[in-house]
Amino acid sequence: MNQAVKNNLLMMLLSIILFVGGYFFLRLAYHMSDKMPFTQEIILIILGTLATILITAMLLNKQTSVELEKEQSVKFIELKTETYRDLIDRIESIVLHRDITQDELTQLQFHTHRLAIVASPAVLEEYHNFLKVFHQKVAQDKHVSDDDEDLLTEALAKLTVYIRKDLIGELDEQSDISPSKIRKQIMANAAEH
Repeated sequence: MNQAVKNNLLMMLLSIILFVGGYFFLRLAYHMSDKMPFTQEIILIILGTLATILITAMLLNKQTSVELEKEQSVKFIELKTETYRDLIDRIESIVLHRDITQDELTQLQFHTHRLAIVASPAVLEEYHNFLKVFHQKVAQDKHVSDDDEDLLTEALAKLTVYIRKDLIGELDEQSDISPSKIRKQIMANAAEH
């Protein structure tokens, strides 16, 4: 069980004990405090204060765990974005140089490992398709021809569709633009060069 759940259970258990114990204490105190003025009111104030402290502690604990999860999510999206951007920059560099060195192939292999850490399964699958095109057309002769560039651009555009879906797919789902229209637009943009 994670720490936040344990803390919440502990706070709930303490609250239950406080209220049950407070009820019995209140019944006992009511009978004993009939002779002293304002004793019942003081007992109620103390019990109310303790209950408020416990409830506030539970709420602050929950708020802290939600903020930590949010921060982790933001950092993970930043890591994904950086990894995807680095991959596209690496592919751009390879295509622009035309002649591919063994170092560039090795760097591309390391990008494969980085993607394995952060990418969604759909991105990994489409990246595999991109690598098939890359290895069939480019890696064997270590040269990027104009035809190879067109094939790589098309394969990269398909990969970009899945990268976009992985990064901002939820925002696309909320908009009135369909995923197929976004895909068509990305593919059309890639064909325009």
